[in-house]
Amino acid sequence: MESTTENGVNQTLLEPKRSVVEEVSSELEDALSDTSLSLFRRLRRGFGIELKILFRLAGPACVVYLLNNIISMSTQIYCGHLGNIQLAASSLGNNGIQLLAYGLMLGMGSAVETLCGQAYGAHSHEMLGIYLQRSTILLMATGIPLMMIYIFCKPILLLLGESEDVASAAALFVYGLIPQIFAYAANFPIQKFLQAQSIIFPSACIAAGTLVLHILLTWVVVYVLGWGLLGASLTLSFSWWIIVVAQFVYILVSDKCKKTWSGFSLLAFSGLWDFLKLSTSSAVMLCLETWYYEVLVLIAGLLPDPAIALDSLSICQTILGWVFMVAVGFNAAASVRISNELGAGHPKSASFAVVVVTSSSFIISVICAIAVLLLRHVMSYAFTEGETVANAVSDLTPLLAISILLNGIQPVLSGVAVGCGWQTFVAYVNVGCYYVVGIPLGALLGFKFNLGAKGIWSGMIGGVAMQTLILVWVTYRTNWDNEVEKARNRLVKWEYKGEEPLLE
Repeated sequence: MESTTENGVNQTLLEPKRSVVEEVSSELEDALSDTSLSLFRRLRRGFGIELKILFRLAGPACVVYLLNNIISMSTQIYCGHLGNIQLAASSLGNNGIQLLAYGLMLGMGSAVETLCGQAYGAHSHEMLGIYLQRSTILLMATGIPLMMIYIFCKPILLLLGESEDVASAAALFVYGLIPQIFAYAANFPIQKFLQAQSIIFPSACIAAGTLVLHILLTWVVVYVLGWGLLGASLTLSFSWWIIVVAQFVYILVSDKCKKTWSGFSLLAFSGLWDFLKLSTSSAVMLCLETWYYEVLVLIAGLLPDPAIALDSLSICQTILGWVFMVAVGFNAAASVRISNELGAGHPKSASFAVVVVTSSSFIISVICAIAVLLLRHVMSYAFTEGETVANAVSDLTPLLAISILLNGIQPVLSGVAVGCGWQTFVAYVNVGCYYVVGIPLGALLGFKFNLGAKGIWSGMIGGVAMQTLILVWVTYRTNWDNEVEKARNRLVKWEYKGEEPLLE
């Protein structure tokens, strides 16, 4: 219904034009609040509307994360066919050292995810570009001390008990990943900036094109030019920078980002300390999750015959990481949906979105777990030709299937936590479940009870299961009206004082 201001200006013309997702989101809240319909009809309409929004977000997001993961996995496959030492080195670099930077940068970037998502839901579009720039500045600065860890990774690996051959080869591979640190620092803020606006399909197209180019370039560098491990990792870093540049060019030329990107601003250098505290809280939460499986790889290197243990575990972890990217896509969708709905003041839509996204992700994880069990005897040959490693992978596959099932729920609930701003609470949960229970239990089973890699992984699965149950319970007990009020208070406080809303 149209209205006019005191000056006679049409009020409808003053209201910001809503995106398709925003319009459908409002329709969802209306459908869930329509008491003239029966509960069954409200839920049926709600599922239809929410699934439309969800897969518009989660589909392209899954593709982005899958393709990005395949880029790293293809590098590992190329290195694996050079020999078992090269496979162990690339897996230690990819699934070990690289996860240090990946977890930290992704974690710090989740602050952008929360703030941009809630600000976009509340139509505070002008702040999204500022948040993007502030986050990029902080992540680039964080990359400098990370670079020093990469440079001195060989003595670190030797100190942790890795063999001389594996540590030397892994260090060579890691040196080529140094430019990738700063690609991460630029990529994650850009990615979260776009996701908050439900702009994901262009990133999927960019990732697909980069994957094709990466596979070709890696083949030329590794086999034609013969640059080995260093060449493979340098090509991986180069491919990540292609993704960063292409996404930023899209932001500059796209009409969809005109309201949220108005160019570089000196405001990006203000409030950095508060933004750093916020980003640190987010980073602790996600780093504790990401580094958890890094510890698994490092502990496995201390087992008898570490080459076989590392090879089999790295193959399983690569497959798990591949499937995990699907869950991360739903994680992104959950974060966007929850933060947007809370910012828009839609408690029913927020709670309903949690149910739909978690159910959808879990169904897909069940299908993937069944597929892995059916292919348990042959899937390792995509990485290496060794029969010994293939048998070890087959022996670990039931644990892999259980991890896949858990990953159908846990990452999605982490996305809900990011959307609500619960990072600090989840960080405490992660410390207790992962590092007080999971890792000690895994070490006990692996070394004391001589269960090897299976024991280490079994104990760590226990930690994930405990954390998942806690998140399920907390999410179930959430009062979504209170969460909407918290989001509103942050935005009101920010608009009144000219400050960014801080997470509690």
